Amino acid sequence: MRRRMTEIMPWLLPLRQWQRNVFFYTKMRLDREHYATQPSEKRLKETIFEDRSWLINEESGMDIQYQYNKVHNLKLAAETINGIIIQPNQSFSFWQCVRKAKKLGKYKEGLCLVNGKLISVYGGGLCQISNLLFWCFVHSPLTLVERHSHYVKAFPNPPSRIPEGMDATVSEGWKDLKVKNETSVPIQIILKVDEQYLTAQLLQDEPVQTSWIVSGKNLCFVERKGQIYEEIEIWRTRIEGTNRQEELLYKNCCRIGYPLPEKTEIIKEEE
Repeated sequence: MRRRMTEIMPWLLPLRQWQRNVFFYTKMRLDREHYATQPSEKRLKETIFEDRSWLINEESGMDIQYQYNKVHNLKLAAETINGIIIQPNQSFSFWQCVRKAKKLGKYKEGLCLVNGKLISVYGGGLCQISNLLFWCFVHSPLTLVERHSHYVKAFPNPPSRIPEGMDATVSEGWKDLKVKNETSVPIQIILKVDEQYLTAQLLQDEPVQTSWIVSGKNLCFVERKGQIYEEIEIWRTRIEGTNRQEELLYKNCCRIGYPLPEKTEIIKEEE
């Protein structure tokens, strides 16, 4: 595999990150989209969808202090998103909001996947917010514009109702999570971090007429060139009154970076 220049000369990484961020945000300034960035203290009345995720994952295989540091980072980032109202024809970008978090406090070292390896980095752990937001977005009328899957799953997910393959990794300057409100009503994002959970809600003022069911199908593990991959299909059913419409959202594939249980069935792919 070809190595990146920043892997050969790590001292170039800050310069490369600065360069990427300049291009990243300049591109958004020129894309003619209007991004929602101003939180509102007013809460809209009707819940479109809400869910939560555990804050502390004890299965990371790393020092638990990184999990506590992650919670600190999540609180800073969540404050920049909480209350944001996406008006009709506006877009939401994770990084347009979260880039302001550094003004609220100093990030701590958290866990992050870099070049397929789990390491501690400044501000690590923010993907927990993007993952949960993405899960909420697919249960709403918001139009998905940009989403990226994790290339490697470094440790098992904690117990959750959310299917495998439902994630959205973010990396400033490289990968964003974006949606657009192509409806006629404003939609608000609420984020809360308490002692145990990260909670997300999507709200609107008008009565909610539509609901969505998102599920994973055909989960399997495949051995390919000595590596184990998890493959799954993500399906969504739109329900409005008596009408139901099912669609395949995407197929997700990621490499497994931890030992699977002994009795896990693994399909060996012929080379």
